[in-house]
Amino acid sequence: DVQLVESGGDWVQTGGSLRLSCAASGFPFDRYTMSWFRQAPGKEREGVAGILETGRSTSYALSVKGRFTVSRDNDKNTLSLHMNSLKTEDTAIYFCAKGTEGVVWSPTDWGHGTQVTVS
Repeated sequence: DVQLVESGGDWVQTGGSLRLSCAASGFPFDRYTMSWFRQAPGKEREGVAGILETGRSTSYALSVKGRFTVSRDNDKNTLSLHMNSLKTEDTAIYFCAKGTEGVVWSPTDWGHGTQVTVS
């Protein structure tokens, strides 16, 4: 079974930084795109950052471009999200998602999420 376990969520001051991680198991990690999504209270879930199988190509939501960096370690089956210059509007539950081959914004499986609070 696909398992995605996020970690690293925390409270952080405005302007601060945080690093999220997602440990993946139950599927050949290097054959699938991976993404980060987030959901703020009262809002729909939205895509934040995605990365292709090899890690050579990434995609970002306009609201985080230049502040967030997505990366993956295919040897360790780990997805990461480095978040800098955090804003209050970044407060949300952040989800790791497994995608389909070759398509970034195509989640098929989700983790349970990790809470990020910026104030």
